[in-house]
Amino acid sequence: MWDLPGKKALILVENLSVPFDRRVWQECTTLRDAGWEVNVICPQGTKRDTEPYAVIDEVRIHRYPLKAATGGPAGYLQEYGSALWHTFRLARKVGPVDVVHACNPPDLLFLVALMLKRRGAKFVFDQHDLVPELYLSRFDRGEDRLYRAVCALERMTYRAADVVIATNESYRDVALSRGRKRPDDVFVVRSAPAVERFRRVPAEPELKGGKPYLLCYLGVMGPQDGVDYALRALRLLRDEVGRSDWRAVFVGAGDTFDDMVALSRELGLADCVEFTGRIPDEDLVRYLSTADVCLSPDPRNPLNDVSTMNKIMEYMAMARPIVSFDLREARVSAGEAAVYAPANDELEFAKLTARLLDDPEERKRMGELGQARVEGPLAWSNSAKSLVAAYEHAMENN
Repeated sequence: MWDLPGKKALILVENLSVPFDRRVWQECTTLRDAGWEVNVICPQGTKRDTEPYAVIDEVRIHRYPLKAATGGPAGYLQEYGSALWHTFRLARKVGPVDVVHACNPPDLLFLVALMLKRRGAKFVFDQHDLVPELYLSRFDRGEDRLYRAVCALERMTYRAADVVIATNESYRDVALSRGRKRPDDVFVVRSAPAVERFRRVPAEPELKGGKPYLLCYLGVMGPQDGVDYALRALRLLRDEVGRSDWRAVFVGAGDTFDDMVALSRELGLADCVEFTGRIPDEDLVRYLSTADVCLSPDPRNPLNDVSTMNKIMEYMAMARPIVSFDLREARVSAGEAAVYAPANDELEFAKLTARLLDDPEERKRMGELGQARVEGPLAWSNSAKSLVAAYEHAMENN
């Protein structure tokens, strides 16, 4: 086994700031505890993680200014070009490293990794998203020239990587088949909630706005995240199922936040739906501790069916029952902690929500099962071992 202590790692992130990116932060602290000097290059946040440079819990974080994409694919090209330039600049500042660890999207950071590989670094590709499927899910353009370009970038990333980290077995299968990686070079490091962040507090009935029940959505609000499906299902819950004894809260932000607020008004839900935006952890825990049912409305598409949804893991950490569409990896994560509507069937989603509201014992049973899963087989401690093993393999793979 390679003598790990004293080695230097550089983690590259473009999608979120750190430590706001919970998965990346867990990886940072795991590697730090294994004896690595950990450096991170990432964008600055808008309301937090704003300092250009910070040392937090011995992790060195180098941040750059970045304007989020607007206006479709052209906006993303501008965003990614700026991010890549800043990442090259800061990587030179960090200097030689033993491992460069690139988290996608986008599948462009391999270019920085190649520069560092020429100086002796090993390249670990941490595949958070399948970018070709993400492209198809976000843009209704079909397999056009840009789609073929993102497929080519993914192939080049796989080819450059010494080790691939997959978030679940479905992603591992893609790395083996489409990426043509050797089985020994692909490690599954599942995302898992930081259980210390999700500790239940006493329920606050006033958060229900005078209604008997509270429904909760937690997560990003992008085109592929299904908040529009949830809102249409809530309208059906009220108008078709005949249930108005609930209030719903949507916690989070994203590209479609304003559109979803507007849609809630168009559907006549403004008086029973609240959008909080991003909120502090203590407020998030208050809502989840009070929620009777949590919503995971991600529709089936090429990306969602094979992706692990962080919201599901976080709901389970809080012992909340879940309503989800029937997605392959949603079942792997939640098991019996969720009920599953046929893919994209909004009326059945609404009916299942009503069924859970009527069955407090079943809600309790499901919540306890989910909590046991995230504290047992799906706990971060298991993923941490796989992460360290991936780094050991990269260093041994000369």
